[in-house]
Amino acid sequence: MHWIIKSFEELTNNELYDLLKLRCDVFIVEQTCYYPDLDDKDRVSTTKHVLAYDNGELKAYSRILAPEVSYPEHASIGRVIVLPETRGTGLGHTLMNKSNEQIAIMWPASPCKISAQYHLKEFYQQHGFSCIGDSYLEDGIPHIAMVKAPHC
Repeated sequence: MHWIIKSFEELTNNELYDLLKLRCDVFIVEQTCYYPDLDDKDRVSTTKHVLAYDNGELKAYSRILAPEVSYPEHASIGRVIVLPETRGTGLGHTLMNKSNEQIAIMWPASPCKISAQYHLKEFYQQHGFSCIGDSYLEDGIPHIAMVKAPHC
């Protein structure tokens, strides 16, 4: 697996196409969730894109956001995706480890907040996240807010 962590400006045209296609294929088509994926957060100068390639194919992706971009006083991990045929292989755990490591490097004093799909809460709990509040619908899918303490 070849891991890439880049800002929007550093992405090649092919990497940008690959990540947008994967997000569309999974979140919009597979999950039949019609929402505006292009929210301008991809282009924020502090945003990092975490991509995992194997044999030239994008297998996993996440987006790392600085504090204040999505949540006050919290960094964030979002758009967490593992290609359907590689689910259950541990790649999602490696992706979350890489994402958490990046937050620890960039914003070590910041807690991290995510909006997790409810059925994946145990997965995120394995990575240090705790549920806060009640579940809610986001784009027709049950979600729950989760927070992880700062890395410092």
